Amino acid sequence: MIHMQPGSPRYLIAGQLRRDYVILPSDQVLLDVPGGNVLYAAVGAAIWEPEPAPGIVARVGEDYPKEWLADFARRGMDIRGIRILPYPVDLRNFIAYVDRTTTIFDDPVNHFARLGIPFPRELLGYRNPANQLDSRTRLLPISIRQDDIPADFLDASAAHICPVDYLTHTLLPAVLHQAEFSIVTLDPSPGYMNPTYWNDVPALVTGLTAFLPSEEEVRSLFHGRSQDLWEMAEALADYGCEIIVIKRGEGGQFVYDAAAQARWEVPAYPARVVDPTGAGDAFCGGFLVGYRQTYDAFQASLYGNISASLVVEGSSPFYALDALPGLAQARLEALRHSARRV
Repeated sequence: MIHMQPGSPRYLIAGQLRRDYVILPSDQVLLDVPGGNVLYAAVGAAIWEPEPAPGIVARVGEDYPKEWLADFARRGMDIRGIRILPYPVDLRNFIAYVDRTTTIFDDPVNHFARLGIPFPRELLGYRNPANQLDSRTRLLPISIRQDDIPADFLDASAAHICPVDYLTHTLLPAVLHQAEFSIVTLDPSPGYMNPTYWNDVPALVTGLTAFLPSEEEVRSLFHGRSQDLWEMAEALADYGCEIIVIKRGEGGQFVYDAAAQARWEVPAYPARVVDPTGAGDAFCGGFLVGYRQTYDAFQASLYGNISASLVVEGSSPFYALDALPGLAQARLEALRHSARRV
């Protein structure tokens, strides 16, 4: 029996769970460890507001380790929205950090050979799932359906949708708005952030509180149309989205508040980077809590930035939850003075 968290969540986080195989910047190797954007985003939120437990919505196969799910619950996650499918699902995810800023998701054989480490049998036949375009018509096993969401999760008021796929991102915002969520944020999937989907993206962005792409994703979408990040942010906001945050890795974030016509450049907090995995997702979880607490795009970006800074200092999604009390708030106050309005 998996332990259940009491009470209904205040924050709903929907996305993917993965089984990570990671080569860290230090060349340390992590094999088959818990990962997935939804986990990092939930931790990013829980750094600021651990109770009630954030509600995770995701789909896994029957082969996903049950002891991991039990550990997520022990670590303060509400796992009732994790649907276990009656068949195996390939959730392997390979990441190699050549250095702190260069990430490779392909060709695990060469990376293990480079380190002189035997190739793990678990990665035989691995193909990077991000190498193909999303389908406009075909649901994947990991695509989230409306009935995956526990009824009391819909009593929450704020939600973040992590990268999943195009169909999930067309469905979920409408479901959440119908349930009267006041805050809905979305981090797009790379499988549709490209010119092929140019005419489809406006409908996804309309009505969102915040749209949170990476710089690579937004440059891919606007390829041949613009090279100016602020111009891209304004164009996306014009589709009916309140806030655009362009996540720039170690370059921090560009934050555009459409209603205030305000732009901020927020530098990344100078963390001691051990494992960059999940930094962008942790940012989104922190941003969600920050925005619900302050209703201020700039303040929310500080929360997100600090969530990311804590997550990257360890090699487990939950490392950040063991940070010293008061550390997140102290970092936030320090960062506030480094950001600038442009």
